[in-house]
Amino acid sequence: MTVIQAISILLVFTAVLLYVNHRWVGLPAAIGVMLLSSLFSLCLLISHHLGFGIAEYAEQILARMDFSKLLVDGVLCFLLFAGAFHVDLSDLLKSKWIVGILATFGVLASTLLVGLALWLSLGLFGIELPLIFCFLFGALISPTDPIAVLSVMRDLGMPKPLETEIVSESLFNDGVGVVAFIVVSSMAFAQTEVGLPAASLLFLKEVLGGALLGVGMGYVGCRLLSEIDDYQVEILLTLALVMGGYSLGSAVEVSAPIAVVVAGLIIGHSGRTFAIKQSTRTRLDTFWSLLDKSLNSVLFALIGLELLLIPFHGPSVAVGLFAILLVLGVRLIGVSLPVLALKPLGAFSPHSIKIMTWGGLRGGISIALALSLPAGAERDFILTATYIIVLFSVLVQGLTMRRLIAWTKAT
Repeated sequence: MTVIQAISILLVFTAVLLYVNHRWVGLPAAIGVMLLSSLFSLCLLISHHLGFGIAEYAEQILARMDFSKLLVDGVLCFLLFAGAFHVDLSDLLKSKWIVGILATFGVLASTLLVGLALWLSLGLFGIELPLIFCFLFGALISPTDPIAVLSVMRDLGMPKPLETEIVSESLFNDGVGVVAFIVVSSMAFAQTEVGLPAASLLFLKEVLGGALLGVGMGYVGCRLLSEIDDYQVEILLTLALVMGGYSLGSAVEVSAPIAVVVAGLIIGHSGRTFAIKQSTRTRLDTFWSLLDKSLNSVLFALIGLELLLIPFHGPSVAVGLFAILLVLGVRLIGVSLPVLALKPLGAFSPHSIKIMTWGGLRGGISIALALSLPAGAERDFILTATYIIVLFSVLVQGLTMRRLIAWTKAT
């Protein structure tokens, strides 16, 4: 089977799931597609145990599409740019302190706390795992996923400042989380020992270099867009900027996700205000919104299908269920401390901590990072625990966010 055939099957599969969800299920598109895809995978696994070979055919399709590379090296750049492009920069600047703290120190502190707490708890489950791999798990599960957050947060009716904080945090901490994962991975798998000074320098280079590259991309993009008034050319220019800038960031070894987010914020604000003409602005918005929603649906369908490849076994499942509580507890601490500290300086709604804790969804990026690990017992354990947390995050937290927001408005 060729890659084109596999992609064609995936697109048809996603379109059918979207139709079924829209026609009969009625859930938010991303959640509905993931739920239906997971149920489909579960049916395939059951049929496999009954002697049918359909699951093997589906696994061949998944094998043609490396989920980790497809997401991290493929569609992530488009989704991050689309998300940042539609964020109001003026609203973000009002929340810059809480977003900055959660997206940097929050991710790093969560990586350490989750990793250490997991390492101390594994003895209860009869599992031994080196501390560095526990930190690796903390690094990939700590950042909230912008794809999941943007898909679920749309049209929930939450206060605008709070929505901006949650969405903006997810856009930036995704880039920081990927950098933290790279640093910890280099320490876990490097042939030579990587010290803390070298790891800190690598982290600063990735984050600051990515931000500077994003500023340059945004400036160039605004200059080019200001000189034309043709929506077809402008769409191609933004596509080229995103793809070229992301590839350049990877080539010079700075954070490409952070670069794309910064560029998206600049073009979405300055470009929309000063460079993009009113006649083409609507079509540009429509294009990026359509691309965002379409790619989201395909990715959530893939997340559900990845159930076929997860090596479930008793102890890992038990740890994954326990890690749900662990990750939520650390998230609660990580949100509460900066919100309480910054409360005298800015306006936070009475229920900000509850909504930001429960709204910190994990998604496909965590799974993609887990899948990128070298094969081995550690990878299988981390992958299983990660998948369980992502399932709970999207299907339980995502589906109950509207009720939580309604409850906070009523109290």
